[in-house]
Amino acid sequence: MKATIHANGTEITVLSQGDDNDYLSLTDIARYKNPDEPKDVVKNWLRNRSTIEFLGLWEQLNNPNFKGVEFDSFKHDAGSNAFTLSPQKWISGTNAVGLISKSGRCGGTFAHKDIAFEFASWVSAEFKLYIIKDYQRLKADENSRIALAWNVNRIISKINYRIHTDAIKDNLIPSLVSKQQQTLTYASEADMLNVALFGKTAREWKEQNPELKGNIRDEATIQQLIVLANLESMNAELIKQRLPQSQRLTELNKMAIEQMTSLLDSSAIKKLQQTGEQK
Repeated sequence: MKATIHANGTEITVLSQGDDNDYLSLTDIARYKNPDEPKDVVKNWLRNRSTIEFLGLWEQLNNPNFKGVEFDSFKHDAGSNAFTLSPQKWISGTNAVGLISKSGRCGGTFAHKDIAFEFASWVSAEFKLYIIKDYQRLKADENSRIALAWNVNRIISKINYRIHTDAIKDNLIPSLVSKQQQTLTYASEADMLNVALFGKTAREWKEQNPELKGNIRDEATIQQLIVLANLESMNAELIKQRLPQSQRLTELNKMAIEQMTSLLDSSAIKKLQQTGEQK
């Protein structure tokens, strides 16, 4: 997902993944120093030995596929009068992931926020503070939206659970049973959904996570809550069809796998990774 921050009047594009691994446009940051030729600013920064050392250390800490031999060659030559280095050459030569080079009208050089802030310090320490301030504002807004989406999906899940329990009551629970027996039946069906989606019962999850206060569904991701709501509706229909629980579990598990795969395949993270691999 693309977003924009505003640092002291300068617009900076952010490739936001919804977490702390965002990429900021070095090209946009460089325009603060040279509006006409921002690429030259980035290349001049890459010529510095301290820059190469910083980039190499970041890759070593975050990239298991980083090519150390090629990095040593760049490090040896850095700082000399004849040394030049482009983002594309650094990326292709070392298999770096901290920088991304995108072509086209909305392209440019993007860097992981750790690297982008380092570049901003080189451009202007004052400008870096403006960038950090508005970036923090962006992340606060994102966190608010994520929290809202999570709560909405949790509510939808609870509403669907009522539909789910009504189907259990009408089709699975015989008349004249005790409330305890009803509760056991509900718990069995709820745990069947837990197994279909999470691969474990609520009790198994709690035993594995004793330090967490909530339950397995309280700790679910937005994607899992969306799928859970769908599973509850589908299970209600399967119950009405009088399918045995073992058969329903198999069908719901298949459905959970398909839907989670679809949701994760369309995530912004995967799109960003694919973009990096194509360059």
